[in-house]
Amino acid sequence: MSQTESALQQVLEWGRSLTGFADEHAVEAVRGGQYILQRIQPSLRDNSARTGRDPQDETLIVAFYRELALLFWLDDCNDLGLIAPEQLAAAEQALGQGMPCALPGFEGCAVLRASMAALAYDRRDYAQLLDDTRCYCAALRAGHAQAAGAERWSYAEYLHNGIDSIGYANVFCCLSLLWGLDMAILRARPAFRQVMRLISAIGRLQNDLVGRDKDRLAGEVDNAAILLLQRYPDMPVVEFLNDELAGYARMLHRVMAEERFPTPWGPLIETMAAIRTQYYQTSTSRYRNDAARRGQRTPV
Repeated sequence: MSQTESALQQVLEWGRSLTGFADEHAVEAVRGGQYILQRIQPSLRDNSARTGRDPQDETLIVAFYRELALLFWLDDCNDLGLIAPEQLAAAEQALGQGMPCALPGFEGCAVLRASMAALAYDRRDYAQLLDDTRCYCAALRAGHAQAAGAERWSYAEYLHNGIDSIGYANVFCCLSLLWGLDMAILRARPAFRQVMRLISAIGRLQNDLVGRDKDRLAGEVDNAAILLLQRYPDMPVVEFLNDELAGYARMLHRVMAEERFPTPWGPLIETMAAIRTQYYQTSTSRYRNDAARRGQRTPV
């Protein structure tokens, strides 16, 4: 069994303790996580002399994949109603507070948070991961409630919420926690906080553009392209959002050029900025419209 197959099996085994967890959540987590780790592995290797954290350590890799799978699962719990509202509230509390879940069927929440606490290179990253998870869950709930309500958000309100609901904060914090990337120190720098917001905005818009056809067919309205078309039916939405992306990318590149962040932050930000073509476009089950039409599931 290859390392990838072994990691996938471990994520699947962990996920089976979560009500509503699907094979797709594990498959997409391993695909996306592997893409990120492969792109930044040389930088993680350079950093390992300082931290002692091996970029090939299977325990760390599986923990990262599980956190990504958790984000996919939480997203679908909100969008698809995989679990009852009271179950979701209990799971969110466990994941955001690091406490055992009071309801059966969610043991994986406590297992993952206990694992992250034990693996944390810097305890401050664990505290931040809890906070980021609370923000992620709140943003998912806010987007779902807005989509179902009578009052529609403006584009600015949608994007403000979407910066949290894209989940990049969890991804970055988890990487820092596992491989000692000093995110707790970097957060004190205004330029770093600006970079985090810019790359999260880019991620949100990339996600919405790639998934707009699938979301439209599914009746979803929590998508920037769909929201804008509802308000302005004659608007060239794709062109507008691509212009927005280009503007955010220029601002991001300016900040990155002016500031020198330690490794692997440069390659990591570049990786996340390129994820639209390298990951989203090949993820047939989760983002692309052809899967929605055929009802395909990604094979394990």
